[in-house]
Amino acid sequence: MEATKKGGLALHWLMLIGFIVGLGGGLAVNLAIGPDAGWVVWLTTNVTGPAGQIFLRLLFMLVIPLLFSALVVGVAEMGDLKSLGRAGIKTLLLTIVVSGIAVVIGLGMVNLFQPGAGVDPAMAQQLLAQGREGASAIVEKAPENVQFGTFLLDLIPSNVITAAAENQILPVMIFALFFGIGLVMAKSPATDKLQTVIEGILEVTMKLINMVIKLAPYAIACLMFNLAALFGWDLLVRLAAFVGVAVGAMAVHMFVVYPLVVWLAGGMNPIKFFRGVREPMVVAFSTASSNASLPVSLRAAEEQLGLPRKIARFVLTVGATANQNGTALFEGVTVLFLAQFFQIELSLTQQFIVMLVCILGGVGTAGVPAGSLPVVAMILAMVGVPVEGIGLILGVDRFLDMCRTTLNVTGDLVLATVVSRGETDDVVPDDAVEPTVKPA
Repeated sequence: MEATKKGGLALHWLMLIGFIVGLGGGLAVNLAIGPDAGWVVWLTTNVTGPAGQIFLRLLFMLVIPLLFSALVVGVAEMGDLKSLGRAGIKTLLLTIVVSGIAVVIGLGMVNLFQPGAGVDPAMAQQLLAQGREGASAIVEKAPENVQFGTFLLDLIPSNVITAAAENQILPVMIFALFFGIGLVMAKSPATDKLQTVIEGILEVTMKLINMVIKLAPYAIACLMFNLAALFGWDLLVRLAAFVGVAVGAMAVHMFVVYPLVVWLAGGMNPIKFFRGVREPMVVAFSTASSNASLPVSLRAAEEQLGLPRKIARFVLTVGATANQNGTALFEGVTVLFLAQFFQIELSLTQQFIVMLVCILGGVGTAGVPAGSLPVVAMILAMVGVPVEGIGLILGVDRFLDMCRTTLNVTGDLVLATVVSRGETDDVVPDDAVEPTVKPA
């Protein structure tokens, strides 16, 4: 496995080393020299910042062709619409149920620990002033309300090329889903050749992404150095209560709910599961992007967990955008925290509405860093909380983004494990040793 080993160490260990080195070096620079020193500003602006962003852009450059080809091939390899419908219904129901559990855990912990109560007003105004500029840019992108009809209409692209150019992942996925269904229904020698071509696109994309992933340890070190050198301990301690409750709720979902779902519904030993998904978890935590973690998740599902290839591709490509438990949980925690911060009491009915919109927001959120912030701003406006308050959490959002993305990606693999139960790659002959698409 070319992308798993490098220099004798597994890639996830090298990425963890890069994370520790970057974080430690950045904190040392921040504490000993300060983020305003000339050479620190030059280094973070011209070296470490661009190096990390180049890595992310290389991944994002390949996300659209990967999502399209993997979803089309995953649907086509179902073999018949009955198998596709069964997997699709399982995926949808599990997404709603597990995301709902995540939001309930988050809201329960915020109500229990009250992290937004008793904040010093002077500190609140200072934080609000610091975050106002960043918040204004986010608020501009936030829709004013959630209209179910509009949401459904926006899922159907009038021009799939435009949707892809604007990085509208969900409409592209809907087109890929329909395209795959068309391949299943229109079986002919010509469509078989077309499916082979799309499999070739997937194979090329996976190869390129595996080449990019080799740069991950260095890119992660640069990203973490930049973050720690500029923000220092403020990233972790400025809103310690909010961070503690959010991370605590995510930990409960990760280490209580997921193992139970994997064990009871997926029929897999949770220890085996978590051993198999270590690498996707590290990539997710480091990049804060479900889409960037997708190729590593696909490889782990097939090679480490032994899931059927057709199910893994279908569930993971859909889940990278549509199954975001961590995002739904984070949105609920953030809205209630800011309501407490501004001393606005939300009724049980309002909190129930927040829960529903968070589940919907988890489906519609882009799988990229900070993709959930416009949704948070929209929910704040709906329940009467000052939208500019989102500026308060920007200082710690990167760390929480990394945590919730790890929960999202792990949740996708949980979902794939459950949906795969009782399913096989029956379209592949029993004597076939090599899969059709073999990741590098």
